[in-house]
Amino acid sequence: MLKRYQVLLNDWLVDYIKTFAERYDLSFSEIIRIMLCLQSGAWITSVYPNYKFKINLKEIEKQLKILDKKKTMEEDKHILASRIYFEARKAIDFFSTQQKK
Repeated sequence: MLKRYQVLLNDWLVDYIKTFAERYDLSFSEIIRIMLCLQSGAWITSVYPNYKFKINLKEIEKQLKILDKKKTMEEDKHILASRIYFEARKAIDFFSTQQKK
């Protein structure tokens, strides 16, 4: 379930996010969610080195290059986003469990 929040962003950050939204034909909100998920996974891995975030950033880079060349379908973008969301949720669940100890 998605919830609506108001977030204030600097102009330079808005420009950066808009660049990705336009480049990959995704909504501004979708790009923010993807970026937050990727960063959350990376942060949790740095705090808990025993946890391995299953999103390989080299693989994401490769997928983005394919998307840049428009050789992929709309469905492929959503599959990639869903995988990022799934792995981020697992990482956050792990983090939550660790915080309760």
